[in-house]
Order: sequence, then structure tokens, then C-alpha cells
Amino acid sequence: MSKQLWKGSTLLAPIPPALVSCGSLDAPNALTVAWTGIVCSQPPKTYISLRPERYSYGLIKQSGEFAVNLPTAAMARAVDYCGVRSGRNENKFETQGLTPAAAEGFSCPVVAEAPLSLLCRVTDVVPLGSHDMFLADIAAVLVDDALLDAAGRLDLARAGLLAYAHGEYFALGKKLGTFGFSVKKKKRAAKRAR
Repeated sequence: MSKQLWKGSTLLAPIPPALVSCGSLDAPNALTVAWTGIVCSQPPKTYISLRPERYSYGLIKQSGEFAVNLPTAAMARAVDYCGVRSGRNENKFETQGLTPAAAEGFSCPVVAEAPLSLLCRVTDVVPLGSHDMFLADIAAVLVDDALLDAAGRLDLARAGLLAYAHGEYFALGKKLGTFGFSVKKKKRAAKRAR
């Protein structure tokens, strides 16, 4: 296989186009963030990286809270819009038909239309260059009841989540396996009755 060597870049894909909500219920803001992920399991921690000139940067720095809302494919237009427009100039919740909802114990709103919301409290702000990283504890997760199976387990395939890869949005598709399927032992065929 022939490959080309390119200079270092941000070409890591696919990633979740996270719809981050911040501010308050009275003055909510939403922005789309591609630079996010999980950095630790115990305690559960995440991050978002923002340019200091972004409107949301000051809101999050002041409150110390934000929510990472995982959008569905049906929300693609709103997600894109919230990534290219500023909350300084408009209420993106209103213009995009999104609903700011309260989350118990948090001042920041969540996006009601998102099936999952990770409620975060900032622990550190790390200057990195063009962006500052807001490192945060995931203090709570709101999960839509529709994503739970009969036993109360999360069935994320029901969510129809949106993915982002190098400037394009995609609907997540077919399930190919589960964690550990590559090493799972095959079940033995039942022994024949004698």
C-alpha cells in the first residue's frame, strides 16, 4: 500500500460534533466543538478546547460549567449552524429551534433534543496555543429513556448519533461488533444426548 507523508495536522476522524451548551437558562448559548473526548475513566473526565476569542469561552470560564450534548443525525443542520455563528449576535437556541432545559444542580442548560448530555465542571484551563483546553469532571449524565432497553441498559444504537469527519457530517451506521468481540471465546455446541 502506497502512502504519503504529510505534515502534522488535526486529521483525526470520525469524532463527535459535540453541541456544547453553556450560560444559563435565561441566557443560554450553544456552540459546536470538534475538539473533545474522554481523558480519564476514574474519575470520569472530558475536555473541550476553545479559542479564547469565542463568546462561549468567557461564559464557561465564569461559570465553570458546560454540558456536552451528543446530537442526532436529525440535528445536523442546527449543529453546523451553532459551529459557524456566534452567540454574541443571536440566541442560537431560538434560531435553531432548540430547547434549553434545566439539569438539577447545574446552572448551565442542556439541549433537550439531544438524547445524551454530559454535565461537566471545569477543573483546569490549559493554554495550548490557538486553543485553551477546559479539562472537566463529568459530574452527571442525562440519558433519554428511549435509549434504555427492557433491562434498563443503555442501547446507544437507538440514538442515531451524528459523526463528523474532515469537514463532513455522517449518520452513524451499522453495528460491526461489541467491545472485546475479537477475543471472545466461541460457545461450544451442545453435546449430543446419548
